[in-house]
Amino acid sequence: MALQDVIDGLSLWTLWGKLGWNDILQRYRRSLLGPLWLTASMAIMVVALGLVYSKIFKSDLHDFMPFLCVGLLIWGYISTILLDAGTLFTGAESYIKQIRLPYSVYVLRFMWSKVIVFAHNFVIYFGVLLYFHIWPGTVALLAIPGFLLMTVNGALASICLGMMSARFRDIPQVVASFIQIAFFITPIIWKPELLGDHQALMTFNPFFHLVEIVRAPLLGQLPSTENYAASASITALNLMFAASFFVRFRARISYWV
Repeated sequence: MALQDVIDGLSLWTLWGKLGWNDILQRYRRSLLGPLWLTASMAIMVVALGLVYSKIFKSDLHDFMPFLCVGLLIWGYISTILLDAGTLFTGAESYIKQIRLPYSVYVLRFMWSKVIVFAHNFVIYFGVLLYFHIWPGTVALLAIPGFLLMTVNGALASICLGMMSARFRDIPQVVASFIQIAFFITPIIWKPELLGDHQALMTFNPFFHLVEIVRAPLLGQLPSTENYAASASITALNLMFAASFFVRFRARISYWV
């Protein structure tokens, strides 16, 4: 039944596609710029942090600004998924209690809305490329499968967090605290080279590998074999946990919300 739920949800792509787009419209109704407000705030943050931290770390702005820009864009995508996953099912309470739909529809709707926002913010990357006269080359195409893999992990994690948050309402606060710590220990506003002889510590940071399989190609570099192997292992673990959660507790979601 859980597998059929996923299959049925994927087949209803027109439904969750419209629902995800409607979420964006509802959120920014009567706003002059709509979701572009997020793009504007992200652009300001990239420029401000780039100018300040390039001086703090004594890094060349031409090299540091693209690294920071891509890192913040990807981290914003990841953190938004994890922070908002707590409302994945509780936020759809009215739908769940009034109409019978595959639960995977709500997951796909949720992820599609995040992809739309990421696409809006991604224009900042092209602006940085143009300003600094950078061209990553064809290696940038490797960012596409990397982004898809990261999105799959986001969907799997959101299933677990959405169900846990429906049952225990303190989970979103725990996740928020965890994300704040993870941001500072993940090389987003600082480069891994600054760790010196301790760069191996990044091997145990799952966020680093998921970020790197997208960031490296966008900067014209190839991700390491370790990045791909770690990302594949993380995906396998996420799939195992999400599948076990969904199979065991799927029937209880309507009672929890």
